[in-house]
Amino acid sequence: MILRFLLFLFALTSMCGTALAALPVAVDGAPLPSLAPVLKEVTPSVVNIYTQTRTRVRSPLLDDPIFRRFFNVPDIPRDRVSQSLGSGVIVDSKSGYVLTNYHVIARADEIAVGLKDGRNLQAKLIGTDPDSDLAVIQIPAENLTALQLADTDNLEVGDFVVAVGNPFGLGQTVTSGIVSALGRTGLRGLEFQNFIQTDASINPGNSGGALINLRGELVGINSAIFTPSGGNVGIGFAIPASMARYVMDQLIRFGEVRRGTLGIFVQDLTAELAGAFSVDAGQGVLVAELTPGSSAEDAGLRPGDIIVNVANNSIGNTQDFHNAEGTLAVGESLEIEFLREGKKREIALIIQEVPVIDGGDLDYRLAGVRFSGLSAKYKKQGIYGVLLDDLDPRSRLAREGFAEGDIITGVNRQQVRNLEEFKKAFERPRSSILLQLSRRGRTLVARLD
Repeated sequence: MILRFLLFLFALTSMCGTALAALPVAVDGAPLPSLAPVLKEVTPSVVNIYTQTRTRVRSPLLDDPIFRRFFNVPDIPRDRVSQSLGSGVIVDSKSGYVLTNYHVIARADEIAVGLKDGRNLQAKLIGTDPDSDLAVIQIPAENLTALQLADTDNLEVGDFVVAVGNPFGLGQTVTSGIVSALGRTGLRGLEFQNFIQTDASINPGNSGGALINLRGELVGINSAIFTPSGGNVGIGFAIPASMARYVMDQLIRFGEVRRGTLGIFVQDLTAELAGAFSVDAGQGVLVAELTPGSSAEDAGLRPGDIIVNVANNSIGNTQDFHNAEGTLAVGESLEIEFLREGKKREIALIIQEVPVIDGGDLDYRLAGVRFSGLSAKYKKQGIYGVLLDDLDPRSRLAREGFAEGDIITGVNRQQVRNLEEFKKAFERPRSSILLQLSRRGRTLVARLD
């Protein structure tokens, strides 16, 4: 009995092994599904990017004249060369434009592009946009294949996607998955965030590569991964093609992204604020402040209004608002829907150039220190105060641990929102000064006697 069972088990194992080793190409005359035909069209458009950055370094021993004289060492700094790699996508075959991540080519002195057919080409930088982590480079336009950008407004969670890139410098690699989520935010260092989340494997080196749909259209530029261990854990992020298209057009046309502003500073609706305004939390943003003379102020918008839609984009939080505002060209007219006293209203606004608030200089009471007003970019993020933008290392603030880039938000327990309030705070005589500052999201306090 046992022998017969073992013979049956052996036969079953042999049958399974044979079936798996010789998988048929068709079942009942119908071919098995495969991504190979799509990838044959797509992969020539995805390139490998290699960069070199030279940094001039100087040994501290060269500062010692006795050492230089004794060893006859010339006082010549040396270059340290660092290399990095990433991926890119050809988006214009006639002009040779390649779309990639800003962090792939940031501060690079040389950019080389490797094509699937084995060619290696030198690239020219066209423009970068650190706020969206995108960049455009250009290679000689000879026998190139470009990817068509998809309309990502129709992308849905659950759609199948494929990631193509150069992970770990291994060469072109293809992975597949689905769209796990849309509209992801929260990545540090980027002002405009509306990421596609996918479980297609994305690893270091994939940055700048293509995320495509099953039609072979570009739906996103692979940008980042969430990883507690340094490797792929099935959570990757891609910049939507709709955002990439706007940034790419601006970089090609101007060499930079010329974003406009509505002159509106907003804040999220907390549960308390939503209850006070009789609306649901997460449905709109509260107008906190208007730039004097802006089109929003001229159109009659007021602090306390709740914006729910910008240019046919539903607004649920401040990031939604910034994303919608940041993808509109200067001079463009648009419609805004907002709530006032529970009633929905509409107004037409025009995108204006982003003003730079010039707060001037202050060298009063604190010698060796210069403060300036914050630009509108900070205010969009809800950051107020004055910027410490020039600091003598011998000054008193430097000795107390202050650094350039710190933002002073309070003086003697009084909030300061701009340079004028900062100056007034120092006009009041005090025996000591208590300064509150913000540094990389942390709040610090220093006392000067």
